[in-house]
Amino acid sequence: MKNVNMLQNGELSPTNIRIVNGKIDEIGKDLTVKDETEIDGKGRMIAPGFVDIHVHLREPGGEQKETIESGTHSAAKGGFTTICAMPNTRPVPDTKENLQLVNGLIEKNALIRVLPYASITIREAGKERTNLQELKENGAFAFTDDGVGIQEAGMMYETMQEAAEIDMAVVAHCEDNSLIYDGVMHEGKRSKELGLKGIPSIAESVHIARDMLLAEAAGAHYHVCHVSTKESVRVIRDAKRAGVRVTAEVTPHHLLLMEDDIPADDANYKMNPPLRAKEDWQALHEGLLDGTLDFIATDHAPHTAAEKTNGMNGSMFGIVGFETAFPLLYSKFVETGTWTLQQLIDWLTIKPSRTFNLPYGKIETGQTADLVLLDLEKEQAIQVNTFLSKGRNTPFDGWKCTGWPVMTIFGGEIVWQEEKN
Repeated sequence: MKNVNMLQNGELSPTNIRIVNGKIDEIGKDLTVKDETEIDGKGRMIAPGFVDIHVHLREPGGEQKETIESGTHSAAKGGFTTICAMPNTRPVPDTKENLQLVNGLIEKNALIRVLPYASITIREAGKERTNLQELKENGAFAFTDDGVGIQEAGMMYETMQEAAEIDMAVVAHCEDNSLIYDGVMHEGKRSKELGLKGIPSIAESVHIARDMLLAEAAGAHYHVCHVSTKESVRVIRDAKRAGVRVTAEVTPHHLLLMEDDIPADDANYKMNPPLRAKEDWQALHEGLLDGTLDFIATDHAPHTAAEKTNGMNGSMFGIVGFETAFPLLYSKFVETGTWTLQQLIDWLTIKPSRTFNLPYGKIETGQTADLVLLDLEKEQAIQVNTFLSKGRNTPFDGWKCTGWPVMTIFGGEIVWQEEKN
């Protein structure tokens, strides 16, 4: 690949990259062209392929929402080359056989690298724990019950103890079911204005606080999904200072939106956790900048149109995120000077990789050639009818953004590139 710009010490520098047998063989300005295929980067930025620790591919069991093929095609268009798929499928990857089924589908249909989670409990029902050792031996990336918080402290503690023994992470959607009160959005001024039941912030933060003490006692690596409240940020910050082995993520939508941005009873703004108050939004930004929150994950959650057209009360939680993540974050935070380009790239690549000891998210000789070519000058509006995901559920339709992926390379092969006009 010739004529690209690579970030080095926070600055873009012209370079060329030679790829041999799926790996980065050489990096330098004056590489001699051999008998090989040339890709002209046209002065665009080259970055490591993005790494997304929290995604939903729906297959098996939810193919009407998304498939492994459509989901990984969508991820590649967004610049992602490694994604970690949540276990809320049917069947749930809660046994050796079910996880092998998922792995077989990934091997057959995925365009990029997909690392599957296994569940903590059978059928994610919260009643009976799975065999963590067996699931690890069959390729589980980490353990989580995903959209269902583990309600019993004893079950979470025992899971953490066993996970620590086998050096695996416990990943949690934190929500105390007794505090949800059938809410469909954040409990705040906007829920009152819209006449909708709200989910209080403590439903999340109480669970996180409980789990911090359990993780400390068990010595486990505990990772918190999609943090959304100021209390959660405070608890995680305090736990890190106390030496608890905790990491945490934040989503693009929680960084971009708050309850005040919800225009009406519109299910495209319905996600779990919900969009919170301004002070929560501010705490998330502060937590990301000071390292309390470790990286950004999309929580890509596709649904059918029918599942998102019945208002907040009658629709499913979740929005899609693969194809909009980089342009939204680049436009709203890098172009405005809030973040540096280096910070954004790190939060999408090396930070999630290091958190889970993955050998991805960097451009080095000998490294697998997982790369994304970014046109930082390209400006266009987000258009849901162009999505490669089956899901169209997003509040960002029509938003004009600058900075778009134009080519994604996985293992040295082009898996997606923009169509030439």
